[in-house]
Amino acid sequence: MASSRNSPSIDAIERALTACLENYAPPGARLAVALSGGIDSVVLLHSLARLRPEGLSALHVHHGLSQHADAWADFCAAFARSLGVPFQCVRVTVERGSPDGLEAAARRARHAVFARIPADWIVLAHQRDDQAETLLFNLLRGAGLAGAAAMRQASGRLLRPLLTVGRAEIAAYAKAQGLEWIEDESNADIRHTRNFLRHRVLKLLLGRFPAATRNLAAAAARFAEAEALLDDLARLDLAGCEGFPLPVERLQALPEPRARNVLRYLLAHNQVAIPSDARLREALRQMLAAASDRHPLVELGNHRLLRRRGWIHLEPGGPSSDSR
Repeated sequence: MASSRNSPSIDAIERALTACLENYAPPGARLAVALSGGIDSVVLLHSLARLRPEGLSALHVHHGLSQHADAWADFCAAFARSLGVPFQCVRVTVERGSPDGLEAAARRARHAVFARIPADWIVLAHQRDDQAETLLFNLLRGAGLAGAAAMRQASGRLLRPLLTVGRAEIAAYAKAQGLEWIEDESNADIRHTRNFLRHRVLKLLLGRFPAATRNLAAAAARFAEAEALLDDLARLDLAGCEGFPLPVERLQALPEPRARNVLRYLLAHNQVAIPSDARLREALRQMLAAASDRHPLVELGNHRLLRRRGWIHLEPGGPSSDSR
């Protein structure tokens, strides 16, 4: 294996990892790297094995969606073994007929596995180019500020230490270290929206704006800061209120944008998927404008928002019942 301690790519990756670990994962923290076998996760595990081998493990989620899935699992096991890193492979069944697509179904299955892993952090290999793609993807879907913030470095137990590192630097690291990795053939299929953005849209943008991915990722970080400030404002506007049920008069006393911000914050805090801006505005309108003897109800995915006796409640979804 090549030795290149002074390689700029190695320095960049080690700086990113060190800064992230210092902020979120002190010595002794258990880190489980999600190892797909692709170049990003291979570089992530390899670099962490050099920097923080204590408490480090590797996890491979076997989706069974490719004819090569077994070979990928074997590759990941062998690679982790070569680094002396404990390895676990978990097989999942992905809902192929999911209404929101195969990618989303695979992601749900993967994250269900992450939730069961006994570690302090599940470490993911998303990098700067992935962040730029996610920002574009979310904006094109009409997402608000939360979507524009794209992926957070730390979210729940998920840690993404490579968000400041570009794809070119990762490739240079892999080459300098003589690493091997696998290529998922589905990554070239531009029928998938993210692949289309990567291979067509961003490629075109980079031809005209060479710093496009760097600048888009930086913009996502600024959007995340703005969202954090709006969360602070929501907490100030909620002072003295725990959350749902929420007195209608609390929202009625606020300007509409701030009332909408409070509602968005509370929904996110309760793990409710944030609806479109138009849907959120309509939900707020119904909650605030209804006469005192009315009981408006708004379905929000697997939850429902309803007003009852001057209070706004959030309840699990399902058939509506008489709430009077």
